[in-house]
Amino acid sequence: MEPELAGPWNLAEIERYLGGSTFPLRLSCVGEDGFPRVVSVWFSYTGGVFHCVSHQSSQLVSLLQRDDRVGFEVGPNEPPYCGVRGQGRVRLAPDTGGTTLTRLLQHYLGGTDSDLAQWLLSRADGEMLITITPTRLFSWDYRSRMG
Repeated sequence: MEPELAGPWNLAEIERYLGGSTFPLRLSCVGEDGFPRVVSVWFSYTGGVFHCVSHQSSQLVSLLQRDDRVGFEVGPNEPPYCGVRGQGRVRLAPDTGGTTLTRLLQHYLGGTDSDLAQWLLSRADGEMLITITPTRLFSWDYRSRMG
């Protein structure tokens, strides 16, 4: 089922933007106290879904186990502003063999040779794959106004 769309971009434009983005995904979930939590995570976007990882012991995984509803945003911090935000549902599973983690390290760090990458890979057995299936996608693009 395709997500509900709003904003100036069609689904192909949204998918092209998300597929090439190196901005982190700002992920919002509901805390135990009912207040939102926002966490920035690395992601890939393929086949109409987001893939992220977080350690199984993280607060993020704990909160997503309680409530699979999320909000998200992908966009730059500097003008000219454009991007995608939306809502979706999460599915959690082990990141078997650190496959997604490795792919994210290559995308965001350019490889797995850095100290950070090596530390993250040393904990790969405990990584959880977070798959977000969007139910709503909203694009915005102020480049023509601000450029």
